[in-house]
Amino acid sequence: MMTIQDFKMFIDGEWVESSSNKKIETLNPENNEVWATVPEANEEDVNKAVIAAQKAFETTWGNLHPTKRAKYLRAIADELRKNAEHLGKIETIDTGKLYRETRTQANYIAEYYDYFAGLADKVEGTVVPIDKPDMQVTTVRIPIGVVAAIIPWNSQMLLTAVKLAPALAMGNTVVIKASELAPVTLLEFAKLIQNAGIPKGVVNVITGLGEPCGRALTTHNLVERIAFTGGPETAKHIIKNSAENLSQVSLELGGKSPVVVFDDADQENALNGITAGIFGASGQSCIAGSRLYLHAKIYNEFLDKLIEKAKRIKLGGPMNEETQMGPLNSFKQLKNIEKNIEATVAQGGKIRCGGKRSDISDKGYYFPATIIECDNHNLPAAENELFGPILSVMKFNDEAEVIDKMNDNKYGLSSGVYTSNFARGHRMSKAIRAGIVFINTYRLISPMAPFGGIKDSGYGKEAGIESIKDYTRIKTIWSNTSDKPMSDPFTMG
Repeated sequence: MMTIQDFKMFIDGEWVESSSNKKIETLNPENNEVWATVPEANEEDVNKAVIAAQKAFETTWGNLHPTKRAKYLRAIADELRKNAEHLGKIETIDTGKLYRETRTQANYIAEYYDYFAGLADKVEGTVVPIDKPDMQVTTVRIPIGVVAAIIPWNSQMLLTAVKLAPALAMGNTVVIKASELAPVTLLEFAKLIQNAGIPKGVVNVITGLGEPCGRALTTHNLVERIAFTGGPETAKHIIKNSAENLSQVSLELGGKSPVVVFDDADQENALNGITAGIFGASGQSCIAGSRLYLHAKIYNEFLDKLIEKAKRIKLGGPMNEETQMGPLNSFKQLKNIEKNIEATVAQGGKIRCGGKRSDISDKGYYFPATIIECDNHNLPAAENELFGPILSVMKFNDEAEVIDKMNDNKYGLSSGVYTSNFARGHRMSKAIRAGIVFINTYRLISPMAPFGGIKDSGYGKEAGIESIKDYTRIKTIWSNTSDKPMSDPFTMG
């Protein structure tokens, strides 16, 4: 029986309880037992965090030279590298993700802070070729102010880094709301913020429910930008909330990503890429390649190989080095998966492997790698984001047909193409309506590569050189270069 640990929020450089002293229990997905408690923030707590961020913006961080801000970002990167194993262990306990993955990711995420540190003093203004004589017009980019970063439970360190690093680099201050499903990782991360010497109030981490915590944060009149990762339904509420403060909004809302394998593809490469795309992280990834289209010529052969590969995936405890897939994060996910599979089978879908909750544990929410043959991509499992290791497989005959099918979904985040035909790969990359296209690979990230989707997958880009500008405003400066006084505005002609 694990000892229940108690954590506090990080507001204005201090570790605090909620003003109501209410707590949220967080479960260990491996055994579904409470392992930690965190404060349940209310409107008063949110207000304290935002005011602290605003004060830090006005008095210290917003006026700090970009080169000095960069040094703080590099200090965060150093802290991440030094504490990657500890942070990975906490994230694994809190989310159920494999320890092999979380510790590696925590270490790699340091690259994001180094990358944006390098950009902190590289964002330049412009000189405008103006049509007015004796006038010089320049533009500069200035920080926005207080940023609200709302983080989901999965890939917390990555999804924090792509918001926090550019925001800090450009002189903004941040209030991070951690997911109520797995909030502890970001509270541990706040300790690294403290160790890095970031001035108080610059970064604040709060924990709470969507109501009232999330609502209070996204409607607060001092919040100037909202960066959200989560689901479309929550995003709709956030957009409505932003009308209260007219804040800028960026949304990353997941997907139902299609992957196509042509008959000329390197099958071993495609098998490995598909496995990584849908069964990596137990399918709990926003870019999970959950819709697979196989060319008719290779359909049976390839599908048989994929089924055999899926059956060999080792399900088990996430701290075990030999485990290849850990548990789902929550009971809600499990029930949604089961409901969609049941409806898919009722409408003609055929389960080829998996399909039912694993019996390796009567406590954790373990679900095996599942492959379902679908005679069309409008069946529930093929149409809806399930956030689990569920792959829907469909057949196609030609390029035009598969493009239509791949684009026939409300989401548009990621996609994959496997072919040895270079020209076809590029044709497909242009035709697929998605923010990301992987050709002969899958499930890769980099601080240099923009990340984001279209349609119901949201708008705005995270990572990449352009994303840093989203955390600035353009200021236009007019300068009169003439020694003569301005003309009398009431004298005409």
